[in-house]
Amino acid sequence: MAKSKTIYICQSCGYESYRWMGKCPDCGSWNTFQEELVTHLKKGSTKKVKSVKKIIPISEISTQSESRLETGIGELDRVLGGGIVDGSVILIGGAPGMGKSTLLLQVCGALAANHQNILYISGEESLQQIKLRASRVALSDEHFFLAAENDLTAILTMLESYQPGLVVIDSIQTVYSDDMESVPGNISQVRYCGHSLTSSAKQLGIPIILVGHVTKEGSIAGPRVLEHLVDCLLLMEGDGQHQYRLLRTIKNRFGSTNEVGLFEMTGHGIVEVENPSAFLISEKRKNASGTVVTIILEGSRSLLIEVQSLVTATNYGIPQRTTTGFDHRRLTMLIAVLEKRIGLRFGNQDVFVNIAGGIRLQDPAADLAVTAALVSSLRNQPVPSDTAIVGEVGLTGEVRGVLQIEKRISEASRLGFKHLFIPKTKDFEQNSKKNIKVTGVHTLEEMLEEIF
Repeated sequence: MAKSKTIYICQSCGYESYRWMGKCPDCGSWNTFQEELVTHLKKGSTKKVKSVKKIIPISEISTQSESRLETGIGELDRVLGGGIVDGSVILIGGAPGMGKSTLLLQVCGALAANHQNILYISGEESLQQIKLRASRVALSDEHFFLAAENDLTAILTMLESYQPGLVVIDSIQTVYSDDMESVPGNISQVRYCGHSLTSSAKQLGIPIILVGHVTKEGSIAGPRVLEHLVDCLLLMEGDGQHQYRLLRTIKNRFGSTNEVGLFEMTGHGIVEVENPSAFLISEKRKNASGTVVTIILEGSRSLLIEVQSLVTATNYGIPQRTTTGFDHRRLTMLIAVLEKRIGLRFGNQDVFVNIAGGIRLQDPAADLAVTAALVSSLRNQPVPSDTAIVGEVGLTGEVRGVLQIEKRISEASRLGFKHLFIPKTKDFEQNSKKNIKVTGVHTLEEMLEEIF
């Protein structure tokens, strides 16, 4: 009997090595190498030789727009660019409990109600478990079909036989092929099954939604090639302790990237939030120190977010710097700017910054609001509740311009804010909106003097 050979494979990118390494030389990840048996196609497994496709001049290719299948869930259609394109493959990932399966069940139910034949294939739950979850969100339709299957060959046979309007596979990490000498979830299995399902979707014109597990760092588990195979990659983000969920587009071949949709988890399923700005600041406490409203951009949408800060005397030798939803290193930099340029002292103060609602800020336009919240808490002086602040702060204390400022002003005006601080750039126009006062500032010091 031939001796089995093993190889070490990086579980993040698929890099192969004949010895274990602490750091992957390809993707730079640490402690991701796992020992696996060398994977080969089983004996008897042969590939069919395909005929060469005809070469077509670009001038003869039709430019008509692709047909889309609208899900009936406005926020999801927005993120997808208008709906699901025929023959496309969508990968949706997220931590456990984020609501991925619940959202997809509701999508299946909505499409089935419109007389679309929908197939939901689960490799993790039994049919009875899926039925119980569907009952909680009041889903039951004769066009909604369920299957509990892990075998790739059986899944491909279902696609060819039933020709459904949409297929959901939960999850891609549980699907395996007998042609591969490895266990389900193995990086070789995920790559092979992903290729096969993508090819079948393109040939049959059937859209497929794949559910993917994520690593502790928040990226899709398995080989990076899986993210390149699919047409659309969505990530479901949020805090398990909050009811808000953010569906973010990372990749979309048929629409804009960095688009987001906001949902709320309820006892009856996941509900789209049609007016997220009003929803996110609805619980803001008036005339409280350390709380400021800012306006961020998520894709093509502007959102009003509440920034909360607490500055208090430390009881430890080294003061704490704790953030929730905001970059810790960015906070350290802003504190250093306040100490160097404004003369404030945080060396004996604990600093806590929280973004209300479980939202994670990535827009640098929130810098100015964070500094205002820090000073407000330090001096115990509230920022007026009808004031919003937008701007990026540089190391010299200057306030830098931000993208799409007119859209941010319109959103603040729509929600009834009376005063808005923005960067004073060459394109700045005083009082561009009649019902809101717009104040432009060059430096952080100007803004603080105006407010406090």
